[in-house]
Amino acid sequence: MTGPAGRIALLISDVDGTLADPDKVVTPASVAAVRRLGEAGVGFSIVSSRPPRGLSELIAQLGLTLPLGGFNGGTIFRPDGEVVSALTVPEPAARIALATLRRFGADPWVFADDQWIATDPDGEYVPLERRTVGFEPTIVADLDPYLARAGKIVGASGDFEGLARCEAELRGLLGGSAIAARSQRYYLDINHPEADKGHAVGRIAAAAGVDPAEVAVIGDAANDVPMFKAAGLSIAMGNAIDEVKALAHLVTAGNDAEGFAQAVDRFLLPRGPRA
Repeated sequence: MTGPAGRIALLISDVDGTLADPDKVVTPASVAAVRRLGEAGVGFSIVSSRPPRGLSELIAQLGLTLPLGGFNGGTIFRPDGEVVSALTVPEPAARIALATLRRFGADPWVFADDQWIATDPDGEYVPLERRTVGFEPTIVADLDPYLARAGKIVGASGDFEGLARCEAELRGLLGGSAIAARSQRYYLDINHPEADKGHAVGRIAAAAGVDPAEVAVIGDAANDVPMFKAAGLSIAMGNAIDEVKALAHLVTAGNDAEGFAQAVDRFLLPRGPRA
């Protein structure tokens, strides 16, 4: 076993690409791994790019009890749905983001008012997102009225290279007014500048009474890197890009090979309070 050798009292996980397999399913092996963490005295929570409403089934499936994060950590809420804190994208940044996403040909979505708001019901990634979050999009003719209260804006595109260029351009245009980072190679997320997973790790650890040095995190994408920097132990999935793997202490198998469960057994249980 390599990486920092300190005690781990809490694991915070990304969901899509990490806890969930390529079909967006949390497998029985992953559910069992979460149960083993609890038996070993290690707390567990999640921080996801999904909207809070899209995490309700997972909360029940895993029996979560600690606060968790939606919208890349922009919204911290309790398992019963009570919102602890919520950040929205500043409206000027939201307008820049929307115009830029459209210019690059991405399908723009706005998450506001507990809704997933879109303009194209037949967008390429609408079926996938519907299956992921478990509810239907609200189809509107104009996204502008929702920009002042967007918890997250997403650009969905099958042009992965084009979306990467859009990400780079948006970061320059937005400066520090908002965060632009891909949560998947086909999704570019825009959030409030403090709505990153690193901030969420700090908030969840504080709620659990755990020092950040005793927190482990696991993820696969660029938007998970702030988590890596905030925790005592960071684990990248085998399906992560090389740049993300290079920033983690440890690397596990991919999400198509039960990498989450392997990480729990190999890296976390030996560091648990009851090990």
